[in-house]
Amino acid sequence: MSAPRAFVAGATGFVGRALVQALVARGVDTTAHVRPDSGRLAAWRDRLGALGAKVDTTAWDDAAMAATLAGLAPTQVFCTIGTTRKRAKADAISGDIYQAVDVGLTRTLVAGAVASGARPRLVVLSSIGASASSSSAYLRARAQAEQLAIDSGLSWAIARPSFIAGEGRDDQRRLEDTAATIANGLLGVLGALGGKKLRDKYRSIGPDQLAAQLVRLGLDERADRIYEAADLR
Repeated sequence: MSAPRAFVAGATGFVGRALVQALVARGVDTTAHVRPDSGRLAAWRDRLGALGAKVDTTAWDDAAMAATLAGLAPTQVFCTIGTTRKRAKADAISGDIYQAVDVGLTRTLVAGAVASGARPRLVVLSSIGASASSSSAYLRARAQAEQLAIDSGLSWAIARPSFIAGEGRDDQRRLEDTAATIANGLLGVLGALGGKKLRDKYRSIGPDQLAAQLVRLGLDERADRIYEAADLR
């Protein structure tokens, strides 16, 4: 079996950075992708390089991504991309931001992985509640992104965590962190009263713990399936 080589899309994100660090710690040859028009490109080169990763700045273009992945020949491609309304505004993304980023960039990444001929395993970070019939545009987009991996013809794993909370966000989300703290307290009580399944389904997870699980989904012998929040403990 060849040595693992990982490509991480969304490497500058909260989970993406933890994932890069976890892969490098496991001895994996890791390439972290940063969009070439990032206003913090030099800083990201330094930050991700200091973790021990190579930094790639391929444009989000189908042909360009396919060429890059063909050259790198990764054994695993991790997709941790996503956006928020605040970030989309800062990046001047208008319209349906989730279709543009969560679905559109995942489509380019998956198409590139398929066209590269490397046949990497796809690991996609999604969200609890992802569903094509959801009333939430975000959760519908997550379901569409999942389906792109499922239909790719490649080996795949999808992770659906609940709240992702902890220190280290570049964009502070105090409401989310507060909600996660309150929910975890209530779920702890519920678990003590016998509601362990609900506790494990909805309690928050930290970026380091989630990253460790994503590494396992990519590198270890795991089935091609959707891993719900309780599976990621």
